[in-house]
Amino acid sequence: MKRTILFVLFAFLLFSSLFVLGGCDNGNGNSNSNSPFKLTSSAFKNNQRLADKYCYTGVKGGQNISLPFNWVQPPENTQSFALILYDPDGANWIHWAVFNIPVNSNSIAENASGTNMPTGSVELENEFGSSGYGGPEPPAGSGTHRYIATLYALNTTAISGLGGFKSYADISAILSGKVIDKASLTGTYSR
Repeated sequence: MKRTILFVLFAFLLFSSLFVLGGCDNGNGNSNSNSPFKLTSSAFKNNQRLADKYCYTGVKGGQNISLPFNWVQPPENTQSFALILYDPDGANWIHWAVFNIPVNSNSIAENASGTNMPTGSVELENEFGSSGYGGPEPPAGSGTHRYIATLYALNTTAISGLGGFKSYADISAILSGKVIDKASLTGTYSR
């Protein structure tokens, strides 16, 4: 009996963590095909290669210009948003983590990181060790990497205690129980 309960609990926790950050992209830039909540970018279409200028400075032509994003039709009960950009092909490398994006926001402009973010937004440290956006810089010869941007509609107006670097697992724990819906968009890059 104890083993059955432990197994059910483990299965639930595993499923929950996959739901929060899992790549359930259905190819149209939205994680839930029944949801009208959509994330788009003027810089790239879903599964399209990112331009060099959005890459980190170690890439030829890389200017580390943060990607622009727009979103439409979040759930009515959304109280704030979080945006996470990570590389699942690079051990879930965190390129950008933004929390406490106000509910009245529907976009983040190109090159906004650090200078022109929606009021109240909190940019965490990326894997490069700097605050805000850190563009793609996959190791040369490592193949095509995916850069998944996911916008989470949250049931809370703000998350406190943020700051510094948070790993993929940390972010999953922070978002647990707060996600109403999510919309994703995937860019690619290789060198």
